[in-house]
Amino acid sequence: MAEQVMKKVLVILAHPNFAESRGNKALVEAVQEIPSVKIHYLYERYPNWQIDVQVEQELLRSHDLIVLQHPLQWYSVPPLLKKWMDDVLTYGFAYGEAGTALKGKELMPVVTAGGLSEMYVAGGAVNFTMSELLRPIQQTANFCGMSYKTPFVVHGFLPKELEIPGTISDEQLLQASNWYKQLLQQCVAS
Repeated sequence: MAEQVMKKVLVILAHPNFAESRGNKALVEAVQEIPSVKIHYLYERYPNWQIDVQVEQELLRSHDLIVLQHPLQWYSVPPLLKKWMDDVLTYGFAYGEAGTALKGKELMPVVTAGGLSEMYVAGGAVNFTMSELLRPIQQTANFCGMSYKTPFVVHGFLPKELEIPGTISDEQLLQASNWYKQLLQQCVAS
């Protein structure tokens, strides 16, 4: 009987204020004990924003699924994650003639958003779907020869003290965290 090979998952966590995070912290806690999953705390690793490109590229080479986990900030990724992408996904590594290091790997966004899900529709408060807002990440995957996996998005991280209907409850956050854990466990085993 053939031995099952487990996929290695790299979760690149890019939260500028992880200590104060409710959503990303719960998601990380749910998946951090899964074998073959490595959590890479970008803001903790690079507080001075001096990214070690060689280390980061080796991490990418040694993992099968790359998860970009972050809060949605100004309809995009946090600034250190954007810098990481600019510095690490270079010509000759991620794209170009010899840039095949990421070819065949998978990329999956995991996003927390303050806004409620109904805000992310045409004609809604944001006027765009989350899928539309994540197009640059999808195109980055395409450009690097990666397969783009369906994003995992958790909405409703408005300040609890505002008491806005639809703000995610502790029970809903626990359920979302469990779904995230199941999703990564399936990814590892597939």
